[in-house]
Amino acid sequence: MSKRWMLVLAFAVAVLAGCASISADQPGLERIEHIVVIYAENRSFDHTYGSFPGAEGIAQASAEQKTQLDLDGKPLPHLPAAYSGGKPVAKFPTAGLPNGPFRIDAPPINGRFDEVLPSPWHLYYQNREQIAGGKNNKFVALADVGAWVMGYFDGSKMKVWKWAQEYTLADHFFMGAFGGSFLNHQWLICACTPVDPNAPASVRPTLDAQGNLEKRPDSPKSVLDGPVQLFDGLVTPDGYVVNTSQPPYQPSGIVPAPGNLDYANPANYPVPPQTAKTIGDTLSAKAVSWVWYAGGWNAALADGRMDPKAKRTVIYAEGADSPNFVPHHQPFNYFARFAPGNPDRAAHLKDEQEFLMAIDQGTLPQVAFFKPEGRYDEHPGYTDLMSGDEHIDMILARLKKSPQWQHMAVIVTYDENGGFWDHVPPPSGTGWGDRWGPGTRIPTIIVSPYAKRGYVDKTPYDTTSILKLITKRFGLEPLPGVRANADDLTGAFDFAQ
Repeated sequence: MSKRWMLVLAFAVAVLAGCASISADQPGLERIEHIVVIYAENRSFDHTYGSFPGAEGIAQASAEQKTQLDLDGKPLPHLPAAYSGGKPVAKFPTAGLPNGPFRIDAPPINGRFDEVLPSPWHLYYQNREQIAGGKNNKFVALADVGAWVMGYFDGSKMKVWKWAQEYTLADHFFMGAFGGSFLNHQWLICACTPVDPNAPASVRPTLDAQGNLEKRPDSPKSVLDGPVQLFDGLVTPDGYVVNTSQPPYQPSGIVPAPGNLDYANPANYPVPPQTAKTIGDTLSAKAVSWVWYAGGWNAALADGRMDPKAKRTVIYAEGADSPNFVPHHQPFNYFARFAPGNPDRAAHLKDEQEFLMAIDQGTLPQVAFFKPEGRYDEHPGYTDLMSGDEHIDMILARLKKSPQWQHMAVIVTYDENGGFWDHVPPPSGTGWGDRWGPGTRIPTIIVSPYAKRGYVDKTPYDTTSILKLITKRFGLEPLPGVRANADDLTGAFDFAQ
């Protein structure tokens, strides 16, 4: 055999090996041609799916996990008030309720699914301490809303619950990072924590010898007297950005500098442009088509580029006609590759209307991320559960009618728990736990013609499992932050059906 033909044969073998690597241990995975990720906001598993049949729910919680401790480490005699701004809220009479979880949509609270309800802290250091090594018994002590973190709904009234019943519900899926929306959106796309080594001391926390936040001198001795007061910050002492911070490009929560409307004013300390490798980088490197679609993106771009003195009506705007666009829910907008003027920005960051059009026309990219606008993202404090539930139900119904449906997998999940209690300990140890997470358990639903029907998947997953699935399906370069022992979601599929 000539040297030329030996090289051709070697190349063919390499190509076949690369193709086989996509599905060698999961025959049929190549039949999934489109992966869609829908990313909602701020609900723990027990908070909405704690009574789902066959799932590990509130009924399986131990007495230790239910019984919340006070700031002194002793069990609370009963739940405290629900606080807002440090004061009890008479509308939500939780004070005196038994120490443990309670129904929001039942007496004496009588909260509604279509009602804007309190939003607990969902912050990095607090979430680490709330989990308490898996005991999950410090949620009330490390909250700003008192007992409210123990509230949950009868989720069977939700429309997306029906999709979970028909397809696959993962009941051991954990948020990728401790804390809130900003950090977990970063972990969804890069399994990494942003860096800002030059952040000023004013945005860094004060930690005690155990690495927890120090309490302020005016902090109450008991949560029965009011919420804990802490020396918190946005950036860790060694320069990692862990709590909500703003992108360097518009749309940003920071107005532009005069004369440069595409950028956030650097005088107000946006996160510096990031350069870590993302799933977008690895998809593009293999010529796999992908888009991050966001509700209100086009309107927010225009809003963000207005004169700095003009009043904004879209970005963080909760008016009746506003989509209430949330810039810190847009992770690619923090990365230098997607800076204004870069062709990758226009190619990969698009509006929800283009998402809906692509669904209907059968022109979705191979990988699509969808972030609902604020009024539909289910985040407590500025929107309600029902609006987001109905919006996601609409998206799922539309996807099921799409010409691409027969070769599609849809993952509906949440960025994080919103500060709400959940009883299942996050996985830890070698190949799992690290400095950044995983955090609290969240609901995740897999909807696909290939998803197991009426199935509760008890495999341990976290947000990086989504990256693993995409990487495996399309033969991408693995991202270094993805956790070794996080499964890749293929256990939710049955390609023989």
